[in-house]
Amino acid sequence: MSPYAALFERGFTRVEPERAHHLGFRAVRAARPLLALRRTPGTLVSALGLSFPNVLGLAAGFDKNAVGIDALGALGFGHVEVGTVTGEPQPGNPQPRLFRLTADRAVVNRMGFNNDGAEVVAARLAARGRRTPGYGAPVLGINIGKSKVVPEAEAARDYEKSARLLAPHADYLVVNVSSPNTPGLRDLQAVEKLEPILSTVRAVAGGVPLLVKIAPDLADGDVLAVADLALAVGLDGIVATNTTVARSGLTTPDAELTAIGAGGLSGRPLTGRSLEVLRLLRGRVGSAMTLIGVGGITTVADAQARLDAGADLLQAYTAFVYEGPLWPRRIIKGVQS
Repeated sequence: MSPYAALFERGFTRVEPERAHHLGFRAVRAARPLLALRRTPGTLVSALGLSFPNVLGLAAGFDKNAVGIDALGALGFGHVEVGTVTGEPQPGNPQPRLFRLTADRAVVNRMGFNNDGAEVVAARLAARGRRTPGYGAPVLGINIGKSKVVPEAEAARDYEKSARLLAPHADYLVVNVSSPNTPGLRDLQAVEKLEPILSTVRAVAGGVPLLVKIAPDLADGDVLAVADLALAVGLDGIVATNTTVARSGLTTPDAELTAIGAGGLSGRPLTGRSLEVLRLLRGRVGSAMTLIGVGGITTVADAQARLDAGADLLQAYTAFVYEGPLWPRRIIKGVQS
């Protein structure tokens, strides 16, 4: 058993998951001066008109408020996607709202876009300043979502506010319409509702690359419809996929799942469906746009399969939690060997 695995099994698993996240993230930020001495691993990847230090990034949800970008980059991540950030600050859903499914190497969350809001995050990023990606500085993605208090009819305006405030600080933007934890949000994936949001954000984002993040629970036909819309609107890419509301095929007992309740499932159980969605998208869009593969990437083989299926870039979150701070470098080294 590795030192991190022992710490996780004997330490972190005894700490409430959300508190463990904050403690672990605080430790990463505190270690940044030492981490910064290590060169970011990997081979440069050209995507979205940008040069990424390597193929692997940290998915949105880990650094919701853009407080540890450079420390996370120093761990080896070639890009860090912060957020989800909403137009208005919000506390998220009541706790507890984060749960480990250790037997499945998975996590259930119903965080509800808890974040400081676009104005505060924009000010924080302005104070950080723009960084040239490379030695210790990752490409910065910003993931934006709908504020819970904003009605669906005003969703485009809400996304526009976030994009206007945050685009000046982003290397790329992601429109998130696929979290299951904001009521009605996934309904916005319907093309007739998604088109005005994407067009509005596109108009205010200027030349910042724009992507949309979709759910693994979309039917195949709906996945293809979103791909067609992305091409029509002129998006630069698609992030596939977000968490799932499905619970089939899990090792975790049904009684435990019932006690946990609603939320998005991430981790190893997503591997198959996320790979399928990626293949569907690449078959539809050809080489016209960047695809970021995320969902259930745990091993080098998982990462390589996603690249072989057409992903230009990869992202992970749950495996990082289970495998520890040395995991990003192992994956990057593995897919290059």
